[in-house]
Amino acid sequence: MRPLETLPPTETLEIENGLSLVPRVKLNLTIHPSLPSVSKPIDEWQLKRALIDFLKTSLSVSVTVPEEDLQIKRLKDLKKRKRDEPVAHGALFIRDIRFLSSKKKIEEVDNEEEDVKELEKKFLEWRSYVAEKMDGIELNLEGVKYNLSVEIPASDDFERMRKDWEESYAFRNRGYSRGGRQEPDTIVLRGVPSRWFAEPRVSSKPSMLVTHTIFSTFGKIRNLNVSEDEDLAKGMDEYELDIGIVSGLHCKIIVQFEKYRDFYNALKVLCGRSLQK
Repeated sequence: MRPLETLPPTETLEIENGLSLVPRVKLNLTIHPSLPSVSKPIDEWQLKRALIDFLKTSLSVSVTVPEEDLQIKRLKDLKKRKRDEPVAHGALFIRDIRFLSSKKKIEEVDNEEEDVKELEKKFLEWRSYVAEKMDGIELNLEGVKYNLSVEIPASDDFERMRKDWEESYAFRNRGYSRGGRQEPDTIVLRGVPSRWFAEPRVSSKPSMLVTHTIFSTFGKIRNLNVSEDEDLAKGMDEYELDIGIVSGLHCKIIVQFEKYRDFYNALKVLCGRSLQK
């Protein structure tokens, strides 16, 4: 496998057990009515069509998104809705981002790592551009106006997470420390299908051995814990549960790496990608 430092943000990473980390842009969507007192249920299909048309016609590069990559879930009971609450939430996935790739061939690039950094910058700038372009637009659906709010998920924003942990650990490292400089080393994944980490023909539950093999792709592991994610549904909104989270079928994985650099590279590769079987 190629060094993770040289993996462009537009390239798929094949890992163990038939799993792949596939690049995509994900944006979280929130829809509020322009008039807070609106009581008419939002038309999910019309909303999808309006957003798909916007992506095709209003960006610097036309983007085609299939309907299944635009997840919209309405609030079920508008009568219980408070005036400042949204009428729908959702998520947009843009998977075809090949146009961002450098036209240079790898063998023509003098410094591959520098070329990857240039592509990373281009990717982040374009993602921010799409989020800013969509954020705040007004949608007119059957005579009812809605406002769209768009944000990049915190779990996809590697630079923001890096800044947060650097600030946090800077305070911890002040003064005398017997253990030397402290740095983060642990990644927690939730809502992962258990069957992807199970031993075929043995059990549908996640296997420690299989999980260890998969995550060893990223570096040497100090500690690993994998279990059914029984608490995944707690604290989640109705719309999130509707999007496809089924209790008992998903697992929680905690991976502690021996080296900070392996943690860093693994987290960077996981951000902006979907795990697929």
